[in-house]
Amino acid sequence: MAYLELKGIEKFFGDLRAIKGIDLAINPGEFIVFVGPSGCGKSTLLRLIAGLEHIDGGRLMLDGRDITDLPSSKRDLAMVFQSYALYPHMSVFENMSFALKLAGVDPSVIKDKVERAAKILNLTQYLDRTPKALSGGQRQRVAIGRAIVRAPKVFLFDEPLSNLDAALRGQTRVEIAKLHRDLGATTIYVTHDQVEAMTLADRVVVLRDGVIEQVGTPLELYDKPANQFVAQFIGTPQMNVVAADKLPQLEAVYGLPVPAGGFVGLRPEYVTLKTAGSGVVQGTVELVEALGAETLIYVATDRGAQLVSRQSTRTNLRAGDSVGVDIDADAAHLFDAQGRISRPALAAAH
Repeated sequence: MAYLELKGIEKFFGDLRAIKGIDLAINPGEFIVFVGPSGCGKSTLLRLIAGLEHIDGGRLMLDGRDITDLPSSKRDLAMVFQSYALYPHMSVFENMSFALKLAGVDPSVIKDKVERAAKILNLTQYLDRTPKALSGGQRQRVAIGRAIVRAPKVFLFDEPLSNLDAALRGQTRVEIAKLHRDLGATTIYVTHDQVEAMTLADRVVVLRDGVIEQVGTPLELYDKPANQFVAQFIGTPQMNVVAADKLPQLEAVYGLPVPAGGFVGLRPEYVTLKTAGSGVVQGTVELVEALGAETLIYVATDRGAQLVSRQSTRTNLRAGDSVGVDIDADAAHLFDAQGRISRPALAAAH
């Protein structure tokens, strides 16, 4: 039996069916990431699990117990919000211990739990400070510490890094990954950032319009997307998806069975640039992004297709240069006119 089970979960806002019968089984100790575009239902689904929104249909089971109609305080879950939600007049110690104090926990036990959590999060020297004396990253760690001291069965994170700058996001992402490894706690994490999803998750749940499009490990979703939406959502830069009639060479040269009106998907690492006149496709460089360890080169083909090539070497190419393009046909994903997969890539990443 799964540790946390969602069985046909539904949510209505008036006539709007926001969550449309979600089924999901989460195992003990898993790090699950909900990802998807704005408005897809990922935060709403998290709030339904947390008990902050009423579930209109289906059942929610935690460790064999039906918690569908329990108030949030009785669910044995702890949530970390995007906005930190700290009490500004309280010290770090008081913020982290407040829920335990309300529950009547012995002060010596509270002190021990808070000090242990503070040590894990490198907050020991800040316990006497108020939130205004902390950086954004430190405030987020306090919010996480407040969840840790409760020792919940499941941690819920709602876009916890979105208020931080890029450097702090990267640093805090590493801290959250290490924290999960150390605690081994079941964790559900919501983000719109697929880089966070790829780097943190044991399994990723891709949502769109209140339904699950695909569930799998990060690399399963990267290598074997279920449809065009998942293919383009997972991966940075996103997969090249081109109307098949703009790359007729794939059928003519490689004999790929592209569906009528369909699309071809190619990860940027499988698009190789050559000297003009060679390769199966001809094009013109539109933009070069030199990122140091890798280079992204944007090319417009002679039939109007837009392709991005990723290479691990630096280049002398400039915008306006003519180039030839080679494609690894075995790495091509084929989609029908509705965006459903008709043939997955035959070659996994190498």
